[in-house]
Amino acid sequence: MKLLWIAAWLAASAVHAQTRWTLATGYGENSFHTTNIVRFASDVERLTGGALKVAVHPNNALVKLADIPQAVQDGRIQAGESIMTGMAKAFPIAGADAIPFVVGSYADAKRLWVLQRPLIERHFAQRGLKALYAVPWPPQGLYTRKPVASASDFKGTRMRTYNATTVRIAGLLGAIPVDVPMVEVNQALGSGRIDNMITSAVTGVENEAWRHIGYFHEINAWFPKNIVFVNRRAFDALSPLQQQSVLQASADAEARGWAASEAASKSSLRELQARGMKVERAPPEFEAALKRMGEKFSREWIRDVGHEANQLFVPYYFQR
Repeated sequence: MKLLWIAAWLAASAVHAQTRWTLATGYGENSFHTTNIVRFASDVERLTGGALKVAVHPNNALVKLADIPQAVQDGRIQAGESIMTGMAKAFPIAGADAIPFVVGSYADAKRLWVLQRPLIERHFAQRGLKALYAVPWPPQGLYTRKPVASASDFKGTRMRTYNATTVRIAGLLGAIPVDVPMVEVNQALGSGRIDNMITSAVTGVENEAWRHIGYFHEINAWFPKNIVFVNRRAFDALSPLQQQSVLQASADAEARGWAASEAASKSSLRELQARGMKVERAPPEFEAALKRMGEKFSREWIRDVGHEANQLFVPYYFQR
């Protein structure tokens, strides 16, 4: 009887000692990012022996995407996921993700993240945050109605734009910028409002781009990353072993997420081809023009951000 009482007391103590985190993300349940986060939460619970449980709230259900960093910083929730480009106002170094035609492959994107991470962590620490892991979206490609030989082919065409960067790209190519939300892309293509657009192969599959457009050029314009982070006080409140478990689950989630992103990109490219689209690299002359454009964007960004931008791009360009 005494042994039963002790066992019951220990079980009750374990339940009482369980720590619960709330993690908010703005992305849907079927996004590979969200699927990865759910796996991360499961790994945390397993590695901590149930001592830490992470409840994942996707699809803007708990906190809107733009408000997640502040909610985590304030301690209203313990953890969250945001797209890094959306954090660039508070953390300018995160804006490196939005500079086009600088990162040309997953290997380049990973090298940039290795250099970017300590700078992000330094800024996060000043705001009471801790970075756990980051995973890129598939790269942005170029959809066109006609084959492309050079930048001059875009003069007078209508290019879909959705932010300041895409507006500038359209202007530099001599195209007419047309602001079109993603939910209206199919209608805009079908009605002839736009002739070309920059977005990922994954998005093209989701929107059945082959119904209206025939060419996809793998220009790998940029690799925007989502980052998962936690309130620093919540992390510090864990035992050393629990902290190590969270970091292990984070490292596993990062490796798994990068692989999932690349797999999603490859499968989407195959789907575009299977649907009759021509999928190819941009011609050398056009690629050279895009590279010059990327150098222009990066110089302007370094000028705006200052010394810290050099800490990122000097080693990125010269320590290959």
